[in-house]
Amino acid sequence: MIDETLSAGRQNSPDIPTSLEFQEVKHRSISGVMALISRTFIIQIISFVATLFLTIFLDPNTYGIFYLVSSVVNFLAYFSDIGLAAALIQKKEGITKEDLSTTFTVQQILVISLLILLFLVSPFLRTQYQIDQAGMYLLYAMGISLFLSSLKTIPSIMLEREIKFNKLILPQVLETLTFNALAVVLAWQGFGVTAFTVAVLGRGVVGLVAMYLVYPWRPSLGIHRDSLSHLLRFGLPYQANTFLAVLKDDGMTIILTRIIGTQGLGYIGWASRWAGLPLRIVMDNLTKVSFPTFARLQHDQEKLAHAVEISLKYMCLLAFPVLAGMGFIALPLTHLIPRYAKWLPAIIPLYIYLYNSAWASISTSLTNLLNATGHIKSTFKLMLMWTGLTWLTMPFLALKFGYLGVAYATGIIATSSIVTIFMARSHVRFNLLAIITTPLTATLVMSIYLFFTTRFITSFPLLAVIVVVSVLLYTLSILFLEGKSFFTDTLNYFKIKHA
Repeated sequence: MIDETLSAGRQNSPDIPTSLEFQEVKHRSISGVMALISRTFIIQIISFVATLFLTIFLDPNTYGIFYLVSSVVNFLAYFSDIGLAAALIQKKEGITKEDLSTTFTVQQILVISLLILLFLVSPFLRTQYQIDQAGMYLLYAMGISLFLSSLKTIPSIMLEREIKFNKLILPQVLETLTFNALAVVLAWQGFGVTAFTVAVLGRGVVGLVAMYLVYPWRPSLGIHRDSLSHLLRFGLPYQANTFLAVLKDDGMTIILTRIIGTQGLGYIGWASRWAGLPLRIVMDNLTKVSFPTFARLQHDQEKLAHAVEISLKYMCLLAFPVLAGMGFIALPLTHLIPRYAKWLPAIIPLYIYLYNSAWASISTSLTNLLNATGHIKSTFKLMLMWTGLTWLTMPFLALKFGYLGVAYATGIIATSSIVTIFMARSHVRFNLLAIITTPLTATLVMSIYLFFTTRFITSFPLLAVIVVVSVLLYTLSILFLEGKSFFTDTLNYFKIKHA
């Protein structure tokens, strides 16, 4: 319910989310997913093309420097929040002006403190990792971008809480276009790492302006003890999980650079980037909508289980065939694309990271479910497991096998995600077998076809024909397994009913 202190005279304020009934939550969630996927599809294609050109124009060492600096700033960015943003989204009651001003003020204090720390430790980072002046400018640019991003937090939270992703998408679209356009043009002109520096700053400024145009909000300062205490009860456990995730990923990247160097890190970054791209298109959109959706439905176990099954099923149907297809066409493409043979050493890591992404498409959705329904302790246990496995396996295998050892460790850690399924089902009784049977079977049929045909790819037209046939084969496999009712049910579910 809307807090009484805000309701009087503020019925039409954009700062106050309204209560949502189940059907409204369902409709907004579906429209949110469709808006995110449909409106970002072109942007993801642009991002795909931009990544292709960047990896043509830039060498593995330059790409590795960008990957390293990003990890350093992402690691510091963890400390810019203490879980208050997630607590606002997850909060069952209506949010107040005190909640907003407290969250905004605390975050600004933390971000400014981190920026000061970043500038103080930059000489140490430059010495330890042999980062040149261009790399240092990139580091500073990312720090400034972190500050600009923090100013968007409250408008973004309000839109997510109200499940109005059709509005939230515009700033993301403009950010993506700005970053990719600047990075590709400047990399093409030979600016190297500086291309990322300009692109990061451009993205930060454009995203901030666009967000406040979409959702005008007047920042207010102030820390209110009762509000802070209430939000921290969810926020601190949530942030503890985030810390483990940051320690597992970005923290480990910083350590690994000392072992495998920036070139090895470039190979790992290339493999990780390409393998994660399908999930950026599918998983990020679905999970962004599913978190507030699951939070709103947590009081009804039956409806929540149904929402989980729908979310997972379409995640797998969209992600599995793309990941498998990328694995089969990767090697032929490295021979077809000019100046791309330099990435051949990263092919094996790519295969392993694709395997990791397949597991992530399931485990990320389920950890998202646990967080949204308040089972933070369960997520914390999972993060402890993954962080422990990461720090136990990656440095050891990296020392023994170099950058390939990092990929091997990634495969081991990915397999452990099976634990997530059992833990999530202990809280919500969904039918996983019914969810994944069709996606796995149809993907297997498509993979058999690709196994026998991709070895004969000698030109782009032939590649296009093979890809089109594989898509048709996958679609026909789904139709054979589930019948026409699958398409009817899908259309019925995604049909938006208007009042």
